[in-house]
Amino acid sequence: MEVQQEAHSEQNIRDVDTVIISDVHLGSPVCRAKRLVEVLEGFRFNRLILNGDIFDDVNFKRLSSAHWKFLSYIRKISNPEKNIEVVWVEGNHDEGLAEIISVLIGIPAYKEYEWEHAGKKILAIHGHQWDRFLNENVFISKVAAAFYLYTQKFGKGRQKISRFLKRRSKRWLRLTGKVAGGAIDHAKFKGVNVVICGHTHHTFQKEDKGIIYFNSGCWTDVPSSLVVIEHSGEIRIEDFD
Repeated sequence: MEVQQEAHSEQNIRDVDTVIISDVHLGSPVCRAKRLVEVLEGFRFNRLILNGDIFDDVNFKRLSSAHWKFLSYIRKISNPEKNIEVVWVEGNHDEGLAEIISVLIGIPAYKEYEWEHAGKKILAIHGHQWDRFLNENVFISKVAAAFYLYTQKFGKGRQKISRFLKRRSKRWLRLTGKVAGGAIDHAKFKGVNVVICGHTHHTFQKEDKGIIYFNSGCWTDVPSSLVVIEHSGEIRIEDFD
């Protein structure tokens, strides 16, 4: 895992095949949309995968100017003239927004997305499908989300309290291992070599049952992270302050 600290310049734009991001949570006070655009502008890529929870919820009144600028950036690069494949994979926070996304930024939405590169079959899926607590305790999950939003509204600076609560809740539920295990089994069934998830907000890499698993982390914490796939086929998690 690499930590990137400096902003890019025109002279050092990196040429890669694919960039995968997840858990941006547009509309949340802890969303780092401005920094994310800066980072993405430092890459030249053939494909961008938005792997779920790009929005925090359906209340677009919560979107700040930085959040709208991120959407404008996505719409710009999804222009067919750019020759960039932009794919949105639904997460639990933005599930059911396919039609709205198509209007806002003009890209297709998928439950999961599969492609091939450098001899590898790769699958992107958000990962909430293997969060049993979320799926079996809908009301409690909504109450927890409301409380988390409350801490965000009254937090200051780097939103330390809300970010701490989010990290602790995910660890308490042991989501990192649960999502990885479920995703690996699903990838095995699908016959792919690599599976990439989000949802847990924690970067993670694991190889099991002949499947390589990556989690891209989130863009609501510091550092934030993404997954890069090089033209050679090398896959790597990178962090950004």
